Amino acid sequence: MLETIFLVLLVLMLVGALPTWSHSKNWGYAPSGGLGLVVIVLLILIILGKI
Repeated sequence: MLETIFLVLLVLMLVGALPTWSHSKNWGYAPSGGLGLVVIVLLILIILGKI
């Protein structure tokens, strides 16, 4: 149950971090890169059974 909630939240955050809207075009890929790091850390924790 908790993994499903994390997965849905991460997908929504990844879509929100993409620089496709006019107000976020000058941000570059920093938001999605930082979010990718969070995804990797969460995946490692899930694989190790810590979450």
